[in-house]
Amino acid sequence: MPEPRLATHVWVGGYLRLLSLQDIPAYVTAHGDDTAGAVIVKLATLDGKAIAYTREWDLMTGARRWTTLAEGPEHEVDARVSKQREFDPDLWVIELEDRQGRHLLDQMDG
Repeated sequence: MPEPRLATHVWVGGYLRLLSLQDIPAYVTAHGDDTAGAVIVKLATLDGKAIAYTREWDLMTGARRWTTLAEGPEHEVDARVSKQREFDPDLWVIELEDRQGRHLLDQMDG
């Protein structure tokens, strides 16, 4: 039986709080479905580059894990994220800025 999942807006609120506690600026740039919207996290390293992460199901284990959606020049990552939003209007996009490349996704469950 799959584990119950947090509503997306609850997960996003917790994630933003965790980032705030580590002084990592983060912004919701697209508010998706509060209950079941997927989330993309875009990390800008403030050197013209960025990386976007998305959650995927591991079909072998049933676990969810963060994977790289796009990486490279920030404008190219932005274009890829925009394309995903066209396909999924329920999608949340959270943008972070951190020169050290910290995203703290490994500390988030749910």
